[in-house]
Amino acid sequence: MTDHPHEPTLPPDELRTLFLFESLNDAQLARLSEAGRVERRLAGTRVYEEGDPATCFFVLLSGTVAMSRRVQGDDVEVSRTGQRGVYGGATQAYITGEFSQLYMNTLTAVTEAEFFVVPAEVIATCVREWFPMAMHLLEGLFLGMRATQTIVGERERLLALGSLSAGLTHELNNPAAAAVRATSALRERVAGMRHKLAMIADGRLDGSQLHDLVELQEDAVKRSASAPDLTPLARSDAEDAVADWLDDHDIVGGWELAATLVAGGLDACWLDQIAGAVGEENLESAVRWLTYTVDTELLMCEIDDAVNRISGLVAAAKQYSQLDRAPHQTVDVHDLLDATLTMMQGKMPAGVRTVKEYDRSLPPIPAYAAELNQVWTNLIDNALGAMDGTGTLTLRTRRKDGHVIVEVGDTGTGIPPEVRPRIFEPFFTTKPVGEGTGLGLDISYRIVVNKHHGDIRVDSRPGDTRFRVYLPVDQAAPEAVR
Repeated sequence: MTDHPHEPTLPPDELRTLFLFESLNDAQLARLSEAGRVERRLAGTRVYEEGDPATCFFVLLSGTVAMSRRVQGDDVEVSRTGQRGVYGGATQAYITGEFSQLYMNTLTAVTEAEFFVVPAEVIATCVREWFPMAMHLLEGLFLGMRATQTIVGERERLLALGSLSAGLTHELNNPAAAAVRATSALRERVAGMRHKLAMIADGRLDGSQLHDLVELQEDAVKRSASAPDLTPLARSDAEDAVADWLDDHDIVGGWELAATLVAGGLDACWLDQIAGAVGEENLESAVRWLTYTVDTELLMCEIDDAVNRISGLVAAAKQYSQLDRAPHQTVDVHDLLDATLTMMQGKMPAGVRTVKEYDRSLPPIPAYAAELNQVWTNLIDNALGAMDGTGTLTLRTRRKDGHVIVEVGDTGTGIPPEVRPRIFEPFFTTKPVGEGTGLGLDISYRIVVNKHHGDIRVDSRPGDTRFRVYLPVDQAAPEAVR
């Protein structure tokens, strides 16, 4: 591993000049001096690599080094320093149990560098023997944070699920109540239609007239199914014209019938056909019968619309939860985004407009769909919170360099520059105490980066914040989130 012959050790007096060891006594310094060694690295060589077994603890004596983390297959530099005494490598060797002793980052010699190197087991023993209380505190802090992160993360998932479930219940209740109301009204209209049909068919109409009336009924049904949407002013004018026609033909309560007939796409010219088919003496019964026909058709359309909305909400809930599907599968990100939007509809403020800019040519990608839905939920929820009830939520998709990119944008206040470097840290939140766990973006980061080998990036300024999620188009089954 060394590029030049290394000195057998560093004298205790020199060790004391390193800030990490300045408070140790002579015996402790002598022990480290005996166990350690000095090693040199040429410029551009790696001192150790992320993911390899953490066998050594390195203290910089001279030169400049860079520390990097692997993100989406690339080494991203996180720090660079030439400060004497900085350290890295087996920094968590003191922790016992199931924790994997791996290098958590990669250290590279930017210039020729010299290190004091101590085996991991030696530094672990020293920490446990020399600083027993500190060791217990550190180990408790590390393991406690991991446990707390797991528990709070699960709690956040449950809270999000509860919030979405409440919204879904509200969204389901509206069409269900509409269907119940329409069904009740339909029962009354059908009863009235049967009564009017009996009056019409009691012998006062001959076969030809009855045939013409049935044809008018079929035409009224077709017109009802494709009736145009009128502006309030146009609807009012049309209702006045139909009411005048009914009044001119001595039909009682014409203004009540006019609204239904106009909603069904019928006008005064069409009503003239009824008079021609059945005669003036049977006109009122025929008009009321046809009005019942139009009304029942409109009510059935309302029920059909309500049932379709319920079916769509249930389908969105299944798509969101992925309960009936394999955890890892090939998915269309647009289906996941739309399902998430549907589930969050109850949380959408009236003042927020949603814009979709989808590239429908994107290919399906391999993913853990339910967990990606959690990512969309976290990003959309943060965007809504940033806009405080008013603004534009934009969802964009595109493809670049072998990745599908999903962008969630908002027109909120933006992320302050001093906060931006910390937004993916566990438990960091800018929300008031009790309103945020600080794990939404951390969980999202781990799902995207660790589990899908993707990346999350953010650009933000007041009025324009964009979170971009990069997901590989082709990859093997991802690993579990760590």
